[in-house]
Amino acid sequence: MKLFNKALLLWVAIPAAMIAQDLKSNIPFDPNVKTGKLKNGLTYYIRKNSKPEKKVDLRLVVNAGSILENDDQQGLAHFMEHMCFNGTKRFPKNQLVDYLQSIGVKFGQHLNAYTSFDETVYFLPIPADNPEKIEKGFQILEDWAFNANLTPEEIDKERGVVLEEYRIGLGADKRMMERYLPKMMYNSQYAKRMPIGKKEILENFKYDKLTSFYKDWYRPNLMAVIVVGDIDVAQMEQKIKEHFAGYQNPKNEKPRKTFDVPNHKETFIAVETDKEESNAQVQLLYKDKDAPKPTVTLADLKDELVEGLFTTMLNNRLQELTNSSTPPFTFGYSYHGGTFARNKEAYQSFAMMDETKQLDALKVLVKENEKAKKYGFTNGELERAKADFLVNFENMYNDRNKTESERYVQEYQSHFLEKEPTPGIEWTYDMVKKILPSIKLEETNAIIKKYISDENRVVVLTAPEKEGYNKPTEQQVLDALKVSDADIKPYEDTAVATSLLRKNVTAGTIVKEEKNEKAGTNTLILSNGTKVTYKNTDFKNDELLFEAISFGGTNTISNEDLKKVQFAMNGLPEAGYSGLKLNDINKFLNGKIVNVRPYVNPTTEGLKGSATPKDAEYLFQMIHAYFTDLNLDKEAFNGYKDKQNGMFKNFASQPSFYFQQEFYKQLNKDNPRFLGLIPDDKAWQATDYEFAYNKYKERFANAGDFEFFFVGNVDENAIKEFSKKYIASLPSTSTKEVAKDLGYRMLKGDQKIVVNKGTDPKSNVTIMYYGDTTYSAKEALAMRALGEVLTIKLIEQLRESESGVYGISARGSMNKVPYGSYSFNIGFPCGPENAEKLTASALNELQKIIDNGPEAKDLDKFKEAELQDYKKNIKENKFWMSNFIKSYTYGISYDEVLKAEDTIKALTAKELQDVAKKYLSKDKVIGILMPEKQ
Repeated sequence: MKLFNKALLLWVAIPAAMIAQDLKSNIPFDPNVKTGKLKNGLTYYIRKNSKPEKKVDLRLVVNAGSILENDDQQGLAHFMEHMCFNGTKRFPKNQLVDYLQSIGVKFGQHLNAYTSFDETVYFLPIPADNPEKIEKGFQILEDWAFNANLTPEEIDKERGVVLEEYRIGLGADKRMMERYLPKMMYNSQYAKRMPIGKKEILENFKYDKLTSFYKDWYRPNLMAVIVVGDIDVAQMEQKIKEHFAGYQNPKNEKPRKTFDVPNHKETFIAVETDKEESNAQVQLLYKDKDAPKPTVTLADLKDELVEGLFTTMLNNRLQELTNSSTPPFTFGYSYHGGTFARNKEAYQSFAMMDETKQLDALKVLVKENEKAKKYGFTNGELERAKADFLVNFENMYNDRNKTESERYVQEYQSHFLEKEPTPGIEWTYDMVKKILPSIKLEETNAIIKKYISDENRVVVLTAPEKEGYNKPTEQQVLDALKVSDADIKPYEDTAVATSLLRKNVTAGTIVKEEKNEKAGTNTLILSNGTKVTYKNTDFKNDELLFEAISFGGTNTISNEDLKKVQFAMNGLPEAGYSGLKLNDINKFLNGKIVNVRPYVNPTTEGLKGSATPKDAEYLFQMIHAYFTDLNLDKEAFNGYKDKQNGMFKNFASQPSFYFQQEFYKQLNKDNPRFLGLIPDDKAWQATDYEFAYNKYKERFANAGDFEFFFVGNVDENAIKEFSKKYIASLPSTSTKEVAKDLGYRMLKGDQKIVVNKGTDPKSNVTIMYYGDTTYSAKEALAMRALGEVLTIKLIEQLRESESGVYGISARGSMNKVPYGSYSFNIGFPCGPENAEKLTASALNELQKIIDNGPEAKDLDKFKEAELQDYKKNIKENKFWMSNFIKSYTYGISYDEVLKAEDTIKALTAKELQDVAKKYLSKDKVIGILMPEKQ
């Protein structure tokens, strides 16, 4: 806090004339980025960055998307994206994906792409440990850009895959969007060019329509190549020239038009419902009359900061309402930003709520906007918003040398497509420190007057269609937009709390220290019996992760009592702690980056959170408060219930969720502790808040049964002092609990469960194997590898050969706690007419591995990807935290994870075949979601 106050004093000392002069200057381009343009118009960005090490992120950005399609090409921009993965000049048929998998790049997880209205973007992260791999990466980028194989045979094969992706998108959201988008994007091309396209065109388009789209729009002057990673910049620039400089733009190139969204005087209202919709929402848009101007000067940057401060203050008010005992919505927010169209921005307010409260929620959004317009904000609100901005920029600045390459790549993509400035965090942080204190309250108060108008206004309400729901009329919506001045009262700012704790803390002592040199950990044994283990890392400069864990959980609670607590536990923190409500706590934590959240699972309870090193003491104070001084506030809990109902009460109308609920209900019919996936009215009636509160206190009454873990930029002296003060002072006993197995299991034996729900021609298939076993770390790795290897074969067969699915995966795992068990799942969406056939195909691919073992090349792909991921992950704090939690629950050493490379390399095809034979030869459960019978 002292550093922050010193910074404030420095800001005040900056002469106003200097700021005014600076604001006329242009925003510079980051000197750490090598950028240029080839003679053919292709733009490139190159940056050396070693996070992660020996990796490079390649990206091809094409400034062309579905908005440029002709009427008979609708969906072909996206189809072209698919074709680029299906075979190119250098990598025919499936060789492209096959090669990338062989060097550890996973299809769909690492290797991916997307198509939107205005652009198509290809992602290619590859290892940079070998010049040949980098060269191959550039060959792939070049082939995507100019050398895709568009043979009739491959196009026809891919039709089925794209149609399956189209099928996945069917449902309530699509149906309602098709009705409201013409109003939201009034009279514009954006209302007619959804990237997925039209089914009849995807099924029947002539081959030349796809070829012409590729030739017209995949051209150098509409492209950018971005290279960020552990590379030599000069070498990468030369590679870009070698691979891209020789291509020319078409002689009679089509102009790359931009498409307007016309303004309109009237207010458009869309009130849409659907029987399969699960949530009620309200969206209020005030579209700008003019296209957005690019951010070029420091004055433009200041305008963005003013806008950001305004948005922060308004959303803080909406959050306070959400945290109240009678929340008007589950959540709500406002912002000024993009719509579907690149050149049309809007001031947008959004909320989700119970469908019976739609009009009330809309009135609240309008009222809060009008309140800000009439009365503005308070100085306290502005200073808190400034503090939040400062701390977030400071956090990015402190970790400037630890930034992931992916973040830079995204930044340069935005610069190419939307002219977003790219000055670098060093310059930005410096400028924010200079400009932020000069921003006055009248500037933030004035901004909403530019946004709100009776023109260009659109209101969209979407909700479940069901008995008892009275759909609002357009006139009722128009009436809700009118708020009288008498209804608008100024915002009343409350005093900020002075402390997170209200009780005296008597510090304890450290009685013993234990080190694990291999894992780099130090463990403190405190005077109350608690254990604090920490690992100091240099992975991030401004990150400290925390988790505390203890065995126990809800498995210590009887079957009848579980009904009282299961759905209440997550709502208990809504009451706040130390006599402070959530809004009080949020205000106190303004300008600080710190969070803690308690949890109670079936077998464990604990807390998890994070902080910057300078805010570490607040982290420890929150830990202490959640252990000793959680508030009892029934009104706050009722507010939590209202929000949960607003979010979940209609989930069963969603076919995919209904299927999951019914599927697991049948498998758990003999388990009295299975109370459903989400709470329904019956579950809430059984909930007892005070009883749950007391059970929470029981779970956290004995800190001596917990182990506390900290990973990140650890100040050893500070963590020792804070541990003595805030953790050693917690109540404890010598009692140690263990994970309790209550003996309940899902039904065994071959079963087939078919659930009919939904009107669209959509199915989901789930194939499951599970059961008890003696846990083996070796078998657990083999089971996980089996899932990855089978996924490769399923994609090859069901997607590439049969064109029957868009996505499919297999996952295998084993657990040790609370009992030894195994689980293996295969899942995919498909057409109802193909569900049985594709299920048989999937089981056939599994049977091949059971009978013959996996192919060596597929196991090698798993190993390479796993080793690449391991090398990256072992230099991330979250990986080590996950390792510590696993070490605690499984009773293994912290340094066991360091053997992973050798263990992965030693894995054999026979071990995969053995676990497949042992666990996947019988007792499978097949679940199939089918549409309702018409």
